[in-house]
Amino acid sequence: MTKTIFITGAGSGLAKGTAFGLAKQGHKVIAPVETAPQVTALREEAESKGLALEVFKMDIKNPQDLAQMLDYDFDIFVANAAVNEGGPLSEVPMSNFRELFEVNVFSTLETAQIAARKFVDKGKGKIIFMSSMAGIMASPYVGPYTATKHAIEAIATTMQKELEGHGVQVATINPGAFATGFNDRSAEAKWKWYDEAIHFTRKEDMEEADKALENQYDPADMIEKMVEIIPLDTHQFRTAFPEETEKQMKQEEAKRWDMKI
Repeated sequence: MTKTIFITGAGSGLAKGTAFGLAKQGHKVIAPVETAPQVTALREEAESKGLALEVFKMDIKNPQDLAQMLDYDFDIFVANAAVNEGGPLSEVPMSNFRELFEVNVFSTLETAQIAARKFVDKGKGKIIFMSSMAGIMASPYVGPYTATKHAIEAIATTMQKELEGHGVQVATINPGAFATGFNDRSAEAKWKWYDEAIHFTRKEDMEEADKALENQYDPADMIEKMVEIIPLDTHQFRTAFPEETEKQMKQEEAKRWDMKI
């Protein structure tokens, strides 16, 4: 059965590939993007592939842009739009930290609230939050992003309980490290403000941590998994992928009960 699927932040990365994949399967895909240039680029690419996507600018921090959600009817809402920035939590500029929460948590929840109201009125629907392995795990110098995804995990779990009685499903998708450029841009961002002469965090420690990004997974595999899961009527509350990432997440969670300081 074909669905109408609304996926935010569809201008790049996993969401763009997923939007194309879902459209290929015959689903109606509403694919808003953050900026006007992304609208043109995504429309042209969709046309070249013979795919019909509804594309428009919707910066989720912009109230006027968000109001456009009210004009659409959809079956599934995927809260994907996010930004990423790394750096040591003890020294990250608070303006940078606040910006991540503004996009990844506050504005994301605002979009989900709009979707929730629509679905409650209909008595059915599904909200999927794009979380991350970072929603469960915590790695040095990825703290700002990790904190936002831990918040998303709490939001999703709570909303699942609150909305179940209204016929609304809530779930998360938790990708591992995929080579879309998203993680690499995050790792680069901290060097814009970090100054060895001022900050106590050691540069070599952060450089060593960045080496974890040298062997990222092929995005095509994650896109295939998302295209499979998103339209389903029933699936796990949390979809972690690939399997190695799921194992890592479970092991990390278990370790916290035995941690000592």
